[in-house]
Amino acid sequence: MTAANSITLRVGGMTCGACVASVENVVSKVEGVVQVSVNLPLEKATIVAKDSSQLDDLKSATIAAIERGGFTASALVPALQVRDDAIEDARLQGKKVVVAFALTIPIFILTMLSPDLGEIGEIDKRLLLAMISILPVYLWSGWEFHSGAWKALRKGSANMDVLVHLGTTVAVIWSGAVTIAPMINSAPNLLLQAEHVFFDGAAFIITFVLLGNYIEARAKLRATDAIHSLMRLQPKQARVISDEKLGHTEVVDVDQISKGTLIKILAGETIPLDGELIECKASIDESMMSGEPYPVRKGSGDIANAGTIVLDGTIILRVTALSTDTMLANVIQLVEDAQMGKAPIQRLVDRIAAVFVPVVTVLAIVASLYWWQFGDSTAAQFSMTSAELAVMVLVSTLVIACPCALGLATPTALVIGTGVGARYGLLIKGIEALEKSHKIDTMVVDKTGTITSGKPRVSHIELLDTDVKEILSIAAALESESTHPLSQAIQTSWSNVTSDKPTISDIQTVAGCGLLGDMQGELVAIGNVSMMQDVGIEIDDQLSKKLASAAAKGVTIVLVSVGTRLLGWIEARDRVRSTSAMAVKKAKQMGMEVIMLTGDRLEAAQSIANTVAIDQVIAGVKPAEKADHIKRLQSQGKTVAMIGDGINDAAALTVADVGLAMGAGSQIALESADIVLIRDDLIDAVSALQLGKATMSRIRTNLFWAFGYNVIGIPLAMGLLLPWTGWLLPPAFAAAAMSMSSVSVVSNSLLLKWWKPIQN
Repeated sequence: MTAANSITLRVGGMTCGACVASVENVVSKVEGVVQVSVNLPLEKATIVAKDSSQLDDLKSATIAAIERGGFTASALVPALQVRDDAIEDARLQGKKVVVAFALTIPIFILTMLSPDLGEIGEIDKRLLLAMISILPVYLWSGWEFHSGAWKALRKGSANMDVLVHLGTTVAVIWSGAVTIAPMINSAPNLLLQAEHVFFDGAAFIITFVLLGNYIEARAKLRATDAIHSLMRLQPKQARVISDEKLGHTEVVDVDQISKGTLIKILAGETIPLDGELIECKASIDESMMSGEPYPVRKGSGDIANAGTIVLDGTIILRVTALSTDTMLANVIQLVEDAQMGKAPIQRLVDRIAAVFVPVVTVLAIVASLYWWQFGDSTAAQFSMTSAELAVMVLVSTLVIACPCALGLATPTALVIGTGVGARYGLLIKGIEALEKSHKIDTMVVDKTGTITSGKPRVSHIELLDTDVKEILSIAAALESESTHPLSQAIQTSWSNVTSDKPTISDIQTVAGCGLLGDMQGELVAIGNVSMMQDVGIEIDDQLSKKLASAAAKGVTIVLVSVGTRLLGWIEARDRVRSTSAMAVKKAKQMGMEVIMLTGDRLEAAQSIANTVAIDQVIAGVKPAEKADHIKRLQSQGKTVAMIGDGINDAAALTVADVGLAMGAGSQIALESADIVLIRDDLIDAVSALQLGKATMSRIRTNLFWAFGYNVIGIPLAMGLLLPWTGWLLPPAFAAAAMSMSSVSVVSNSLLLKWWKPIQN
């Protein structure tokens, strides 16, 4: 979640990685700013403040600094409104593209095909028409580049707009000067002798860059489809039951509904708030929240989440969470926070982009000056003067070097990856987790609640010195203070046998061992063998053999004692999830070593491990020791993912390179994990790691294309190969190549939208 000492702003006017670097640079200089992260596709900046009490002043100062830097900044508006604004901007950009294309075609015909239209006075009518036609393209369609360039230059920075502005302005001024030179008495010879104009190059540059930006804008809208579709899931209003006896309802805004309120939802409607079903049953479609393809049948006492759809019947829901605290709201916040993060690889790219534009500008000027001074013979081969060749080189080099693709390569893929993950119930809390997940070679899994369902049932009670009622009553009284899955199983078994329960005080939890309490002056305990030994119970060889034999059946054993008297033990059997074996198989196919790490006895753990084909088992591990085992694996050079659900797993989840928590796990486990799995399914953990690999694959491909275009294009545009190959990149082709680099990067990232998790 967003930190209490941070603010998030909407930033406009960014077009490339250099813009991101510029915004981060100006914001970092504001007094009181500790850290800043800017996201290009989302057009957001998150600023961490040194002092949370000065947030209002810092917000104003930051907005002013960003605006002085040549960009726009404002407080956040609803995300859906931002999307609507982006759609309108894309439509306007589309109109500019149409106008530019409509005028560029005749400009191309007039300048390249050179039809003889006669003269007006001493001016070639053909060139005059071309010059008039370029003005709407240059001044209206291309105005955003010129205004953006001047804003950046006034602050001493350079971005894509600067390159486009310089390239097109040089081309238009040179061509205009050549056109009107015959009517100027003192016109220099280099203009009078020139036969080549670049009206078509300038027009094509603006047209292709605008077209690329338009396609890119549409693609970025599709990139954020997943998160915006989540935002549209929650209805704005709900039917509140105003009279429970008569069943009267009134429509109320969801943000005004408090906990405990009863609401009615009809068949086919979307549930507006999280709540508990009251005396009703229904099939609920949870696919939009968890990716679960089949409807889930729920009844009284079950929890239904906002954003899911009631398929049959009418349900009554008692609200359990405010509109700002529903699972849907938390999912949206998690995804937004993740998308605002910045991966280490992106920070490197941003640093490169920050110096890229100035360096290329210098290279373009140097190359242009070289050909102007020493390019006579080479230029003659192309029937042009050295000045014309110099202008062509300058314009082409400036245009092809725009670092748009570099700025989009990483964040676009990450935005789509996190959004797609959310669609299938894989909540990635941080960008770093997604980046690290592709390196995972070792997957460590907890047993209870991870490989198994986490809902054990009492399967047998072994009595040594008591009866069933006594052992269950004492066990249930102690377990009333526990949230462990076994406690519910014991409570259920007790309620089926008796309603009597002794009074036990001073109940204490001994992490990884069990519970202690005081029953009328006697120490009572429930837990594992270590717990019994700690309270003075002797475990002889015969008893150890019995316990080992029972545990070999795959059951979990808890022993119960009063004073130094061992009453017996309770065996509980937990069902292995139907997808666990497949998840382990898929993980191995992805090249990962799978290890079970559990606090249970080795015999019970080994039985479950054999069922799902896990080869390595580490059993009898206390909670504090789980993190140590993860560290030991990391010290061996392994990159570890830890998957768990309980409080016992929290430390290990934090220490692991990537921590994945089952969605129904404890709150501390969810807070410690990097990725949360809504469906409580081990196969989703493997899918999340697979998504990380797929996302990083797209990022690598994007960076290859982004750098590849420049590595090939810049030398061609500078004319480095011209003397030997005769190859030179004209301005129009340079603009097309630059635009295609951005489009290819975004389009490649969009392929992630078709990613699907492993099917069970």
